[in-house]
Amino acid sequence: MVTWKQVVSLSELGRLPNALNVNVNEQGGYLGRSLRVEVWGAARECVSAPYRTGATRKRVYRPRWAPREEVKGRKSRCSSHPVNKVTGSFRHVVVVGHREATMAAFLGSAAAKPGGLVSVVRRYRSSGRKCSEFLHKSVVPSMHYQKSLPRLPVPKLEDTIRRYLAAQRPLLNDDQYSHTEKVARSFLDGVGKNLHAELVAQDKKNKHTSYISAPWFDMYLSARESVVLNFNPFMSFNPDPKPEYNDQLLRATNMVCSAVRFMKTLRAGLLEPEVFHLNPEKSDTDRFKRLIRWVPPSLSWYGAYMVNAYPLDMSQYFRLFNSTRVPRAARDELFTDQKGRHLLVMRRGNMYVFDVVDRDGNLVQPAEILAHLRYVLSDAAPAPPFPLGVLTSENRDVWAGLREKLLSAGNGEALALVDGALFCLCLDEDVMRDHIHVSHNMLHGDGCNRWYDKSFSIIMAKDGQAAINFEHSWGDGVAVLRFQNEVFKDSVEKPMVGPDCRPAAASAVRRLAFNLDGELEDGIARAKEKFAAAVSRLTIDAMEFKMGGKERLKKKKLSPDAVAQLAFQMGFLRQYGHTAATYESCSTAAFRHGRTETIRPASVHTQRCAHAFVRQPGRHGVEQLQGLLAECSKYHGQLTREAAMGQGFDRHLFAMRYLANATGATPLPELYRDPAYAAINHNVLSTSTLTSPAVSLGGFAPVVPDGFGVGYGVHDEWIGCNVSSYPARNVHEFLQCVHKSLEDIFTVLEGKPIS
Repeated sequence: MVTWKQVVSLSELGRLPNALNVNVNEQGGYLGRSLRVEVWGAARECVSAPYRTGATRKRVYRPRWAPREEVKGRKSRCSSHPVNKVTGSFRHVVVVGHREATMAAFLGSAAAKPGGLVSVVRRYRSSGRKCSEFLHKSVVPSMHYQKSLPRLPVPKLEDTIRRYLAAQRPLLNDDQYSHTEKVARSFLDGVGKNLHAELVAQDKKNKHTSYISAPWFDMYLSARESVVLNFNPFMSFNPDPKPEYNDQLLRATNMVCSAVRFMKTLRAGLLEPEVFHLNPEKSDTDRFKRLIRWVPPSLSWYGAYMVNAYPLDMSQYFRLFNSTRVPRAARDELFTDQKGRHLLVMRRGNMYVFDVVDRDGNLVQPAEILAHLRYVLSDAAPAPPFPLGVLTSENRDVWAGLREKLLSAGNGEALALVDGALFCLCLDEDVMRDHIHVSHNMLHGDGCNRWYDKSFSIIMAKDGQAAINFEHSWGDGVAVLRFQNEVFKDSVEKPMVGPDCRPAAASAVRRLAFNLDGELEDGIARAKEKFAAAVSRLTIDAMEFKMGGKERLKKKKLSPDAVAQLAFQMGFLRQYGHTAATYESCSTAAFRHGRTETIRPASVHTQRCAHAFVRQPGRHGVEQLQGLLAECSKYHGQLTREAAMGQGFDRHLFAMRYLANATGATPLPELYRDPAYAAINHNVLSTSTLTSPAVSLGGFAPVVPDGFGVGYGVHDEWIGCNVSSYPARNVHEFLQCVHKSLEDIFTVLEGKPIS
């Protein structure tokens, strides 16, 4: 007897109808209901049509990737199903539901195709609630504030030079500083004045954007280094508080559904605008939202400002979905195709696509998405010997050349599906051992089961641990973190599928195939070797400090971020004996098309305090050390406010250098040729902070070979660091020094002397 889901060859079809009827009836089947027939052709395209016995076919569903010429006979009756019309040999026929006469007619037609397979799959329905298309429906349109956002200011040149020299002071000896000061003053009074005036003039002509936007895009897209380790960071999700929902299949399905709902909410203009509330009791209320929605978009920012609320730029959000960085010689391009309705899924280096949005723009039923992902996870296809994904880890010029060869070899359609996918879901085979394993896997993985050029990828390990790895040129952490927060909250609080959910029939999954010649295979092999060599040099370690966190520091009226940054300065001094150039990223999303500005945590104040704690602890009393901590906190707070308001010096100097290069100035102004300028931009300590209820940890690689990549978070009761390094630095020892520094700081805050 043929049982459910059993697959038999078409040569046995003569015995199938009776067996099928018995099974359908025994299982309480679908007598009297509509029949859905799904036909898989030689290239695994799917043609699906609903039927009633003796009735004409109502519609044909054809996934976007199915060739139109394979869908024939639009007015045919059941007895002449398109199974007779599809060209090429059959691989798979799926019959869902039945009536006896229709089943017999269909199977009789199918029997004429030798070498095919037939399987009978029961139609399932989700046991969950009815699917909602949106995360929420904001009263205030998503882009309501965008037109009235203030413009990113171009700082005064004299302020930029003053701040630049202040940041250089702790990094240089007296002679070096004297030379750099002379060069900077000359720049201020000479060529710098002309460059600044030209930058201001250009900025006035381009009021729709910011002065840093185009140069910053160009900086990222013109970089020829691999995006892996050099640019792409990761942020891992906290686990679902319900253990049974951390199953890889369930969690992947729920996150995909939540991601699509986020996308639909955003594109419908129903996503809550991103607003920083300083007085949420007044601004984050239904009453205020009902009022502000009637204020014209050209004035809406001012209405929010009146209640101490600061809307943030959301211009990057449209690049979240259907976007890919496409390699080109000399400078890459950003590609976005919002017509794409399909998801890209990777497993074992194989690539699959299926629709998660139907032709009417609605989310595909979660039970169907569950079935599609279950099909991918159960696919026995081996890992390809030449996985295409590893090419996205290559040098950008090398990858651009190989991509052209891929297109010439007839892979244009498959690459278009990859580029236009909503996003990439990477289903990994490994179970995560610990935080270090998570960091390595989510930051770089094995290189084969990734497409690093996608705007973002959700990576899902075998045990359900998940993370986002994102390409950095299109946007910054603000947009990605908002997406991650919303997806985590929605998938945890409103899961679309659960452990008791029965999947529907997997009917429209296509595994992509690529034509590779010897030259392409050699290119993939070389890329794998280079990738393995690069990631083998990376070391990651983590530290958790449990003696205190944000709450204790605030009670002492100290900035938590200032204390963390001071601990890094003290730790580096303790380990290496000097002060290093330090970078901390700060968002300027409060301005239209703002990107980031740099906070320079290494200052004369941190240098003085670090020396007192590390080298001269016995010469200073507890009150003196507490006073030094307060000075560091106050100055760091000033730097942070200036950076957030677009009043740092790094982006201003960068934009003027970009302008000098664009105008063909030869040689560059002396300020940019000064060794001190190169040294301060050789960021040995590259740091970024992140705290969110959705995020467990984040990380990135060092930006220079002899540097540290420091991801950290100051939580209510503890402080955590996730740090990377290459062989030139010892990350384990560095974290020990940072931990010791934090111990000393908290000991002093308790009023006790340090030993």
